[in-house]
Amino acid sequence: MALGPGDHEVRKLQSTGGSTFTLSLPKPWILEQQLKSRDSLRIDWRPSGALRVTPLDMATSLEKHVYFNFDTLPENSLHDHLMGAYISGADLITIEFEEGGRQSLNHPIRRFLRATRGFEIIDERETRIDLRCLLNAGDMPLHSSLNRMYLQVTSLMRDVISVFEGGDKEFFSDAEERESEVDALLYLIERQVRILLDSHMVATKLNLTRTQALEYANLARCLERMMDHAFTMTQFVVEYPHLINPHTRESPIYHVPEWQSALKELMINIRTRDSTRIEEARHQLKALQETLLAYEHTLLSKKGTNQWMAQNLSLSESVRRLCAYSRDFGEILLNMKISTEMMRVREVVL
Repeated sequence: MALGPGDHEVRKLQSTGGSTFTLSLPKPWILEQQLKSRDSLRIDWRPSGALRVTPLDMATSLEKHVYFNFDTLPENSLHDHLMGAYISGADLITIEFEEGGRQSLNHPIRRFLRATRGFEIIDERETRIDLRCLLNAGDMPLHSSLNRMYLQVTSLMRDVISVFEGGDKEFFSDAEERESEVDALLYLIERQVRILLDSHMVATKLNLTRTQALEYANLARCLERMMDHAFTMTQFVVEYPHLINPHTRESPIYHVPEWQSALKELMINIRTRDSTRIEEARHQLKALQETLLAYEHTLLSKKGTNQWMAQNLSLSESVRRLCAYSRDFGEILLNMKISTEMMRVREVVL
């Protein structure tokens, strides 16, 4: 007999006449859900073929509470623990500390609040701080967050090209803020996916299956890695201005528009999932990678200072990495498309 979460048993269907079959439910589960005779249950037929039974009026989710004792944590690890709680789906975080130790918590808590979305301090005492997430996991569509990440990455790369062509370096004044926003959006998506895996209500609200949600998280990681390289290039331009020459078209930076075009095509196909267009974009990116690799081999064969060569190789590698992560992005889209088609075929066979 199934006595609690994680247990399982086999029960037999009973025919009640006509075309109706019944299946008894475990009494411990009925008591746990506080159900009684004639209460309504919701039955969902999942794409996997399984049936999911839930009380009709069940709360969207149970609140998840995490407790930390600051004085027993490893040194300088509070921020990491807070981020772990956030991504894991905690709704309420309580931090306790010795009286007079509030000052040591200020920096990691401020850093945590800047890096996340929805968390606020709701209660402060002499030896305790409570932080609560005010953002519902189902309120922000994952596609919207991905699109915001994409816009931040491509806008920063447009600014890099502008500076290479003689534009003002003030374009980079908020580069760090843009990188931080992309990081925050990645953390938000990872949090939503973790919550979605446990809550069918959130999955329904976001209109995603578990498989789709995991692939969205993979897409977000690709964009975050692209942003890392975009930010690296802004620092490169600031540190080595003598390499900027608007009159030469040999720099790898001038291949960036080709990358932007291919990535834009892939972003469009998050929704359309056209295999032909996805493959064309991936082939375009592969050709660009090969061009950049040939350029790097040419650099190594030229005579020049070690510093000049290293700087140009670094710049070329960053652009090549942008292409590599974009190809990974396209591969994930193909995986999503094929997964959907396999489910459709199974439905036809059944």
